[in-house]
Amino acid sequence: QVQVIESGGGLVQAGGSLRLSCAASGRTSEMTYMGWFRQAPGKERELVASIRWSGGSRQYYRDSVKGRFAVSKDTAKNTVYLQMSSLKPEDTAVYYCAVHTGYDYDIWGQGTQVTVSS
Repeated sequence: QVQVIESGGGLVQAGGSLRLSCAASGRTSEMTYMGWFRQAPGKERELVASIRWSGGSRQYYRDSVKGRFAVSKDTAKNTVYLQMSSLKPEDTAVYYCAVHTGYDYDIWGQGTQVTVSS
């Protein structure tokens, strides 16, 4: 069993930066990818970025965040980060950390609110 704990959410002005952290514990040897999702009010949940945990560091970014967001990992700490820069009001959402261990992302964090003011 894998568990994740998120931190770093908050309120920031447009153009500002914020860094989210997600620490994993448990049977981390089963993790293949770690991802960041978000869900804004009235919108569907969407994958923001992901990084391969084992066997490399392949990354994925949603087009709308390319050049602004960066995902990274610290394997010694079993932690993944999401550095968010040049934030826009459209980035306002609840952000979730998730772990892919099998067919799909199946381990989820509690979610952290990110609010970007105009």
